[in-house]
Amino acid sequence: MRYAYVTLVTNADYAKGALALVHSLRNTGTGADIVVLHTGGVEGNALRPLEVLGARLVEADLLPTSTEFNERHQRERIHALAPFTKGGKPAFHTPLDNFVKLRLWTLVEYDRVVFIDADAIVIRNIDRLFTYPEFSAAPNVYESLKDFHRLNSGVFVAAPSMDTYDAMLKALDAPGAFWPRTDQTFLQTYFPGWHGLPVFYNMLQYVWFNLPDLWDWRSVHVVHYQYEKPWQENHPKRERLRPLIDLWFACYEGRAIPDPDRLPNPS
Repeated sequence: MRYAYVTLVTNADYAKGALALVHSLRNTGTGADIVVLHTGGVEGNALRPLEVLGARLVEADLLPTSTEFNERHQRERIHALAPFTKGGKPAFHTPLDNFVKLRLWTLVEYDRVVFIDADAIVIRNIDRLFTYPEFSAAPNVYESLKDFHRLNSGVFVAAPSMDTYDAMLKALDAPGAFWPRTDQTFLQTYFPGWHGLPVFYNMLQYVWFNLPDLWDWRSVHVVHYQYEKPWQENHPKRERLRPLIDLWFACYEGRAIPDPDRLPNPS
């Protein structure tokens, strides 16, 4: 079986995130390929460190969506129609870019891929996810246990297929289609019977202070920095998330991280 971890880089900021992610994956000892999809919004010098680490760089254009679709999903309009009220999206967040991750279904040289957002790090081996079915994802839990019915597209398992990709494009750009949380809303609609991964495979950073009893370092496999990013200076939740930010910087700088089993849980 041919396996790969895939991430998406759409600008220099997410190239920083991808560097920490690739370092963290290498630290787990995985033998799978690491593929970085990247758009024209990323300059070559931002991608070179990823290539040095052995990541496979694959250029990926924006999807061929209609003008009407693109207008409905512009940043200003989508944030007005479906505002983010629980946290702050950084200025470099561009909703249309999110749909590019659907291009991973064109990587048909692989039997199974695990997609991981570039604003996440892996702190223990997760190769077992390659044995999970399409479409598997963890729930979007960060404020309430009631959110277990919603998926988060920051980590998911997929089986590349051109037939699936072509069908997705037709469903994505159907007349009047509007996806308020972009790829996340679309994927949950496209795969209504999605298989739930344990929440520990995509632990959203707000769990740290919203649901501290749910956070157990002995089980956490992936830390996902949703909303504010660890490399952003002076964001309002920075001090509350300090232990997670310090962990991200250790990965970003290529330093050894502490034994996750010995890290203190939130108090």
